[in-house]
Amino acid sequence: MPENKFDALVLAKGSGKYYKTFTSWDQLVGLQGKLNQLGMDSSFAKSTAGDGLRNHDNELFKDFYFQLIQHFKPLLSVSRIEKVSFEKLFIFDSTTIRLFSDIMKGVGRNPKNDGNKKGGLKVHMMIDAHADCATYARISEAKMHDKNFLQYLKLAAHSMIVFDKAYNHYLQFAKWTNEKVYFVCRMKSNAVYEVVNQVCEQTLQPKEAGVLKEEHVHLKYQEDKVEKTLCLRKITYQDDKGRIYMFICNNFEITNQEIAFLYKKR
Repeated sequence: MPENKFDALVLAKGSGKYYKTFTSWDQLVGLQGKLNQLGMDSSFAKSTAGDGLRNHDNELFKDFYFQLIQHFKPLLSVSRIEKVSFEKLFIFDSTTIRLFSDIMKGVGRNPKNDGNKKGGLKVHMMIDAHADCATYARISEAKMHDKNFLQYLKLAAHSMIVFDKAYNHYLQFAKWTNEKVYFVCRMKSNAVYEVVNQVCEQTLQPKEAGVLKEEHVHLKYQEDKVEKTLCLRKITYQDDKGRIYMFICNNFEITNQEIAFLYKKR
C-alpha cells in the first residue's frame, strides 16, 4: 500500500493530531491482521483498537480506499469480462446484517407470528464487474427499501448496471434512459405492462438454455403527478434447469443473449 498517500490524507484530515501511540496507520494495519508483514513491532490491546474505531474518522479510510482503486487501476482493468460489450459494467446489490440474530444472539424483541427480530443494518454496494472491486457503498437501516438507493448512484453515459427485481423503479429507469445509462434487471411477477411488439419467440427443450421470447413493452410511471410511458425490452429466458426468468432492459442495440448473459454475471 502507498503509505505516503495515506500519510498525506492523515495530514489533510488532521486525524493523527491527538494520537501518539495508536496512529491511523496502526489502525489500518491492525484491522487487516497483517501486523508483521506491514511493519508493526507488537500487537495492541483490544480496548485500544476499540477506542480507535470509535474516535478515528471513517472518512479517512473511505478516501484511502478510493485512492487505492485509482493507484491499482492499471492492474485491475486487465481482467475485463469476455462477451460483454460495455467498458463500464456495474453490479448493484444489498446485504442485510441482522444484528440481533447474527451478532447479539438471544437479544432483541421477538415479534408476533414468527417474524424476524427487529434491528439490523443493510449494506448497499456497487461493484465494478470488470475490476471485481467495490466503487460505492452505503449503509442504511435494514427496513429501508432497496429501490430508494438507485438515486445515489453516479453513472456515466453508456455504462451498464445490473441488479435484481427489488430495485424496480420506473421513474429512475426513465431518467437513466434519458441519460443513456443502461440497465438489466428482473421484472417483477406482478408488473403491469402492455406488449407493443413481439420481436421473436422459440420453443426449447426442458433442459435447454436460451431466450424463449423477446417483446417490446410499455410501462407506466408517474413524474410530477403526470403519467408517462417507458418503452423497454422484455426478455423471457429459460436456464438449463428449466427455470424461467423475465428481464427488462433499456438498451435496444445489444443482443437478447447478451442481456441474459449480463444478468447471469450478476
